[in-house]
Amino acid sequence: MHVIEVKDAELMSAIARRSKELGITNAAIVSLIGAVDAFTVSTMPVSDATADVITRYDLPAEMHGSGEITEGTVHIHATMAVEGDRAVCGHVHEAHVGTWFARAYVLPC
Repeated sequence: MHVIEVKDAELMSAIARRSKELGITNAAIVSLIGAVDAFTVSTMPVSDATADVITRYDLPAEMHGSGEITEGTVHIHATMAVEGDRAVCGHVHEAHVGTWFARAYVLPC
């Protein structure tokens, strides 16, 4: 198990870069926790499960999620808790970690 900590960086690229440094090509991201300052996620429209609805949120959020690394590509699904006790969920495209931190617990395959 490796713990990848991200501070002052874009989450997805930081996890990809650190995984490469560790020689991790395939892995399970068994837990992801932290907070972000802004994020972009996608979900599928009801009418087409093959399409993406991509939405950027310029607001802070508490985050938890899980995912995988397949052939070096990071794939994460997460729930972002935002002001008003609301949750925004989906496939993470990017997330900017600045004020706080994020930690990915990575189990290589």
